Amino acid sequence: MRLHLSTWQEVETYLETSKGIIIPIGSTEQHGPTGLIGTDAICAEAVAYGVGEATHAIVAPTINVGMALHHIAFPGTISLRPSTMIKVISEQITCLAKVGFNKFYFINGHGGNIATLKAAFSETYAELEDLQIANATQVECQVANWFMCGSVYKLAKELYGDEEGSHATPSEVALTQYIYPEAIKKAPLSEEVGKGHNIYGAKNFRQRYPDGRMGSNPALATPEHGKMFYDAAVKELSQGYLEFVG
Repeated sequence: MRLHLSTWQEVETYLETSKGIIIPIGSTEQHGPTGLIGTDAICAEAVAYGVGEATHAIVAPTINVGMALHHIAFPGTISLRPSTMIKVISEQITCLAKVGFNKFYFINGHGGNIATLKAAFSETYAELEDLQIANATQVECQVANWFMCGSVYKLAKELYGDEEGSHATPSEVALTQYIYPEAIKKAPLSEEVGKGHNIYGAKNFRQRYPDGRMGSNPALATPEHGKMFYDAAVKELSQGYLEFVG
């Protein structure tokens, strides 16, 4: 069930049997020479829809822009500041909590979102209590990073070894290839790829990682691999969601 394709009456009926909602969140940022700028949002949304179907949960519209300030030296990247993202997350949760939702399961596709999401949850818990929302003490939020699922990590290690890297990875590129086979990109990749550097500002990031990759070899990705990652993530996160809503 997708929130944006439902009527308010359908949502009201849903709330009679479940207070849980899945919220996909990603980023709009560069993913190297062959990765789609929308990779993180595309992956999070696809996995969220799969989990929603498997668990009969409602899925909110995807939050496509996240915290990617270190990528903004690459054309096409759009980012929120952490303070802005906290407000966006907090206000969305508050709106939904006011009508009865109390279990918020964020399926995340971008590592740079994690710290800000957790900060947003803390801000939201305090704000809901300050506003004296009726179900404030029942509201719980959880981050589920599809790329950090144990089954996904194991599969990536088996398929790519050390060439998985940590950004513009073959696993996430493979998933986008499975979802959008018509948008598969090809480009020459240099043998030298930046890895192991700390992340600071955007200019420093581009100097350290000139083509956008972080230790990865996305040339190894295939749509068939993407289907494997999709199935693994949906299965693991479906179980995680059902345990979360209890």
